[in-house]
Amino acid sequence: MRCYHGILSVARCHYPDAYGKAFELSANKINFILSELGWVDKGIKGWVATQQGIKQGAIQAEDKKSGIPYVRWPENILKSKSLLNSIAHVKGEVTATMTAKETDISDACAEFRTKFEAKHRSADGHFVRSKAEMLVDNWLYMAEIVHAYERKLPIEEDVYCDFYIPTGKVYIEYWGYENEPKYLARKKKKIELYKKYNFNLIELQDKDVQNLDDVLPRLLLKFGVQAY
Repeated sequence: MRCYHGILSVARCHYPDAYGKAFELSANKINFILSELGWVDKGIKGWVATQQGIKQGAIQAEDKKSGIPYVRWPENILKSKSLLNSIAHVKGEVTATMTAKETDISDACAEFRTKFEAKHRSADGHFVRSKAEMLVDNWLYMAEIVHAYERKLPIEEDVYCDFYIPTGKVYIEYWGYENEPKYLARKKKKIELYKKYNFNLIELQDKDVQNLDDVLPRLLLKFGVQAY
């Protein structure tokens, strides 16, 4: 496979700076976007492809002189919805129409979002859909753990997590409303996808939310995330 540094239109695989030029972002910014997606990890020096990145076509390499690792990517990565969506968010180019299209992933999810409006405001300003989610969000904020709420999973399927922690690439799902068939069907689908892509998942029930100080530090530590 031949690779040409910085030549996006003819190369079969590319360095991050080539994509940076295409998207008008720095190579460093592209690498951090790829890291946030869970496709690369930042090493002591350089970048290392994750299993998810390899599934996307990542090719691990290293500089011949310095030995610093880096990752090359196939040209078809430009068609990845997850990457394009993240870049659009970083550049502030996501419109309300785009968001609505992505959010309504199924009749069940659309109905769930309509029925349970995000009207509970957490300490960091996130509007969440239940008191339990507010407690989880507040706990993460007070523990100084950077997190996102309702972030799209970096896969082609249109599925959103409850919380995402970039450090450790950890997803958190709070399972409530266990008596609703449509909700349970949605839950089953999401769990199957988490297993399919081997994502780091923490599942919380009502009993866990009432005891977050004991539960979350232990579960987060399994994925290398330390709560202070």
